[in-house]
Amino acid sequence: MTAETDEPENSLAEAFWAVTRRLRHRTREALAPWDVTPAQSRALGVLTRHGALRLSTLAEHLRIAPRSATEVVDDLEARGLVGRRSDPTDRRATLVAPTEAGTRVGAAIQAARRAAAEDLFGSLPAADREQLARILRTLRD
Repeated sequence: MTAETDEPENSLAEAFWAVTRRLRHRTREALAPWDVTPAQSRALGVLTRHGALRLSTLAEHLRIAPRSATEVVDDLEARGLVGRRSDPTDRRATLVAPTEAGTRVGAAIQAARRAAAEDLFGSLPAADREQLARILRTLRD
């Protein structure tokens, strides 16, 4: 190892966190027109992809506590982007689904998030992006 690779700012973890910070910053900027948090954006994305879900299932998709999912849904509902209804298979349970406005906003947000990611990763050659995506999926799973 050289002195260069021993320095904390050159470590793999530090590089990863620096890229993560840049992506989060760009994502926050991309979400600004809709005044939604990243958690709200993710929840709306899950609901537009999967349709109506129980709060517990949404929390599992988001990898957050059910209480946190309730807060996110409360905020989205107050903005008219999601609605709650009784689960027809179990009236004790509640389903959450995007409204028409939520579906439109969700699609626009996803396009903005993709554009922010493309802005960050677009300078990489296609083969590098594919390899990075493969590595990140491996680490995620």
